[in-house]
Amino acid sequence: MGYHESEHTKNVRDWKEVFDFLIKDPSFLPASPETEDDEIRTLSNQWPETPPQFREVCQTYAREVEKLGYKLLELISLSLGLPSNRLNGYFEDHTTMMRLNHYPPCPCPELALGLGRHKDAGALTIVAQDDVGGLQVRRKSDDVWVPVKPTPNALVINVGDTIQVWSNEAYESMEHRVVVNSERERFSIPVFFFPSHYVMVKPLEELVNEGNPPKYKPYNFGKFFVARNRSDYKKLEVQNIQISDFKII
Repeated sequence: MGYHESEHTKNVRDWKEVFDFLIKDPSFLPASPETEDDEIRTLSNQWPETPPQFREVCQTYAREVEKLGYKLLELISLSLGLPSNRLNGYFEDHTTMMRLNHYPPCPCPELALGLGRHKDAGALTIVAQDDVGGLQVRRKSDDVWVPVKPTPNALVINVGDTIQVWSNEAYESMEHRVVVNSERERFSIPVFFFPSHYVMVKPLEELVNEGNPPKYKPYNFGKFFVARNRSDYKKLEVQNIQISDFKII
């Protein structure tokens, strides 16, 4: 955890640099995506000495967004007809991460993406963005990429794969990307709200019945996340694991 600038999405290098840190320090993830491997890896933050108060400001903001994440989980639970705290237990040892994104001006924006098209693996992503714009979502009806216009003093909330599975597709993870331009740099601050690494993700039993059978096989969140991360810093010969790989119907 710390600074890096060589991340890939869909096997293509992104036009961005980032600083990552964990809200819970340390946090824990499986050492590998292999099912038979029980080793757990410890992740810790690395903070720069300058600028002054950088760590304090980041952690203060992250704690407030963490509270918002739990509130959003409560609202999603209620919208599904479930108790407000139904999802809270999955986050006791959450692996939530905050990221500071910087997208520099790009001399050939038609040849690069700040962030390639993808869906988020976690439950929710809570994004603060500046006024430059660049975030786009894919409209399912016609596959057109629609800009998410920055709204002052507002946050963008993105539903991830985990909510899609828990809700048995009552909610759907949104495919998105970030475009760059040749004149202005862009900043954004996403917080990725991830469950505990040992959570088995599957459609919630209260939502499954004869008329609405489970649409996904159970999977371990930590293993799934680690498998997804394999292509973040190197190109693979095949597409990395996706939530669709667990689809039943």
